[in-house]
Amino acid sequence: MSILTGRQIADEGLTGWTYLLGGLQTRIRTPDFAAGLSIVAAIGAEAERMDHHPDLDLRYTHLDVRTWSHDVRGVTGRDVRLARAVSAIVTDAGLTLAHAGLSRLELALDSPDFAAVLPFWRAVLATEHLAGPGFGDELRDPAGLLPTVWFQQSGREEPRQRWHPDVWVDPAEVPARLDAAVAAGGTLVSDEAAPHFWVLADPDGNRVCLCTWQGRD
Repeated sequence: MSILTGRQIADEGLTGWTYLLGGLQTRIRTPDFAAGLSIVAAIGAEAERMDHHPDLDLRYTHLDVRTWSHDVRGVTGRDVRLARAVSAIVTDAGLTLAHAGLSRLELALDSPDFAAVLPFWRAVLATEHLAGPGFGDELRDPAGLLPTVWFQQSGREEPRQRWHPDVWVDPAEVPARLDAAVAAGGTLVSDEAAPHFWVLADPDGNRVCLCTWQGRD
C-alpha cells in the first residue's frame, strides 16, 4: 500500500486530526479516567476488527491517538479509514477530538562527521538505525517513546550549536507559536524554507526549527 503525501492527507478532510512526522494524531478530551478507558476499549475492538492498530496514550484528562502503517513507515489509506472509525466512536460517546496544541519532537545532531558519532548514540539510546530514501540517517526507538534523532552535516567552526530540536506542528499552529516565541524573547532567524520549516533562536542564540508537512511532497 502506498504512502500518502501531506497534501493527500489534508484533502481527506479529517476533522480533529493532524499529520505530524509520519503519523496521524488527535487528542480526545475525557471527563474522567473511566471515560478514557471506555474509549480505549472501543478503539481496541475496532482496531482488532480492522486488523490495524493505533498507538494510544491514556491520561486522566485525555487520550492521544496516533496511527501510521508500520510496514511502510508512513500514513496510508488504512490509517485514514481507522481515523474515521475512531472519530465515529468518539462522536457516538458524546466527546470531541482535536489537534490544537499537539506537537512531535525530533532531535538533530549537527556534526562534521556524523558517521563517527552515530554508532555511539545508537548504543546509548538503544535505537535502530534507518538509512536510505525517506530517512537520510536517523535513529528511531522501536517502541516509539523516544524522539527520533537525525544527523546533519555541519562545519567545525566554534562556537557552534551541536544539538537542535525540531518541533513538528500542524500548519495552523505556526503563527501563534512564532508570535509566542518572539514575545518570549526569541528571534526569527530565517523563514526562507517556510512553510517547510522556520528557524528560531532563544535569547542565548540556541536554535530550534518549527516544522510542518507542507513543502515536503
